Amino acid sequence: MTRKKLLLLSTGGTIASVASDDGLVPGESGEELIKMMGSLPYDITVKDILSLDSSNIQPEEWKVIAQSIYDARHDYDGIVVSHGTDTMAYTTSMMTFMLQGINLPVVFTGSQVPMNVILNDAQSNMKLAFAAAANLDPGIYLAFDRQVLRGCRAVKVRTTAFNAFESVNYPVVAQVTSDGFEVHVHNHQEIKDCRLNTNVDSNVSLLKLFPGFDPSLLEVLAHNGCRGIVIEAYGLGGMTFIRRNLVGAVGKLIRRGIPVIAASQCLYERSDLTKYEVGRQALLEGAISAHDMTSESAITKLMWALGQGMDLPAITKFFATDVAGEVTIH
Repeated sequence: MTRKKLLLLSTGGTIASVASDDGLVPGESGEELIKMMGSLPYDITVKDILSLDSSNIQPEEWKVIAQSIYDARHDYDGIVVSHGTDTMAYTTSMMTFMLQGINLPVVFTGSQVPMNVILNDAQSNMKLAFAAAANLDPGIYLAFDRQVLRGCRAVKVRTTAFNAFESVNYPVVAQVTSDGFEVHVHNHQEIKDCRLNTNVDSNVSLLKLFPGFDPSLLEVLAHNGCRGIVIEAYGLGGMTFIRRNLVGAVGKLIRRGIPVIAASQCLYERSDLTKYEVGRQALLEGAISAHDMTSESAITKLMWALGQGMDLPAITKFFATDVAGEVTIH
């Protein structure tokens, strides 16, 4: 039986970290990670493209990662990307938009404990990622703690526990059980020629609404170059409109062509601006519903849309479109 040909792209993160006087810092190469794992039933090539704590992963690094995946897409059966956990859900969400129509499984993974520590979760996560890269349908995924999640539905919900990520508003794609690697969800989307598009506009903001929030802060953001905002509003997307009239402030931005996306502070289920008056008022002003998207996916989708030069009507239509499983459109 021919062994699957897989590529490991190493970017740093806890999984590759070593102790230093300044705390844990990325220090292990991809080759060193593979050596610590022992024998694996795949033909693995390793390429180190970054060596960063993921708190330092920004749009410039997203472009490097996307370009590396794109360049290798015809040479391997699957790709694994080792990455720090703190911003991994943002990266996997952005890869969903930068690499639409990807023709092979791309699986991100990391760990809560470095690979060089005896009682680590790094080896099992990496083995899971390679199994996923060898067996799943084309797409962007995140593998962690015996589960594989769709990349644009993953959220980091724990800081130290091994089950750091959850799949929000979407089933777990695959998992490891006593019966082995079990695939639960297949990607039935039509695979077209992948088109790399790394143009993004990071002049955006992600805000969480709270009682007493000053709506004039939105104007301050716009005055300082902010070109789009995602607001984590209450419940189904409700916003204040008495005394501190956030709804009115949102309307002013939208009339200036600045998109405002209404997400929910609640991790699960959806935003629905049609149900309550506090949502309908925002909808009448032009607020755009994030539906059941994660905040990570909503902000990266907005950054990518602005990077394409989309105007307000185009962004409104784009947020009502399911690109790669990131949103459920009823």
